Amino acid sequence: MTQTKRCALVTGSAGFIGYHLCARLLADGFKVVGLDGFTDYYDISLKQRRHQMLAQNGAFHPVEGLLETDGLVMGLFEEHSPDIVVHLAGQAGVRWSIENPRAYVDANLIGSFNIIEAARAHAPKHLLMASTSSVFGANTEMPYAETDKADMQMSFYAATKKANEAMAHSYAHLYDIPTTMFRFFTVYGPWGRPDMALFKFTKAILEGAPIDVYNHGDMMRDFTYVSDLVQGIRLLIDAVPERPDSEDQIAEGDSLSAVAPYRVVNIGNGTPVKLMTYIEAIEEALGTTAQKNMMDMQPGDVPGTWAKADLLRSLTGYAPTTDVRTGVKAFVEWYRDYYRV
Repeated sequence: MTQTKRCALVTGSAGFIGYHLCARLLADGFKVVGLDGFTDYYDISLKQRRHQMLAQNGAFHPVEGLLETDGLVMGLFEEHSPDIVVHLAGQAGVRWSIENPRAYVDANLIGSFNIIEAARAHAPKHLLMASTSSVFGANTEMPYAETDKADMQMSFYAATKKANEAMAHSYAHLYDIPTTMFRFFTVYGPWGRPDMALFKFTKAILEGAPIDVYNHGDMMRDFTYVSDLVQGIRLLIDAVPERPDSEDQIAEGDSLSAVAPYRVVNIGNGTPVKLMTYIEAIEEALGTTAQKNMMDMQPGDVPGTWAKADLLRSLTGYAPTTDVRTGVKAFVEWYRDYYRV
């Protein structure tokens, strides 16, 4: 008797993280329905190439469309009855949210509502949704734990992601939808986004142009290599939260809700790295010293992020381990090969 493939719906499948996750799920034998809006926030050809590579596997079913389109998401749930839903799509970027906040309302609020409403109507075994370390906002005590209060978001992007967490929790409580929110911490690696520092720095250095170093380099990030992130997501797919009978059932440090099958999990390296150390890793991989344009902090940004990764480890037995020099070198090799430079 042939075993039926598990079906995963992945939104943002042509995006940086979505592409890597879809490739992993296909390798693990899933049928994957990949939805992406192919918005022009950055180079569409990069997104198209990612989908083309995924489509070489017959178990990948690409769908082009915007999350906020009436009936689109519901129709995909009705047609494919996904067991697993991983909602990664959304408008990214702290700085762009200051310039174009409406895009974040449409994609992150309305789009995410369409996902949780479809999950209410066609209950998957597990709904997993992307949040961000940016929700910690003005918090200064680090490392950030999932159980810390996160009520002072400093960008509209972060505010929409915190709203997603609250929206998903309410649906998990009301309709018993097992839900895991991930908070990502500065993800990087091959096929990365052109709007992120690693891509911009690499491009500028190779072109002999200066790089903009914000807060005069006094920044710290918990850089997380994309393969480590995907491994965390893959393991969390099978760590399905259950509504507890009482608060006494919730282990110390677990973000499991007392009133819903709902949990928030950090996926971060757990090791903060200074921005200047990151830049040194890029220079080392390129064999070139960057021209640095030292600048003040940008509005909405924060000086540091650092994940407490204990919960991920306790749930899955796994924690990210890739150091920045190894990860940056892999990105630079991909960049030079892809752009022939």
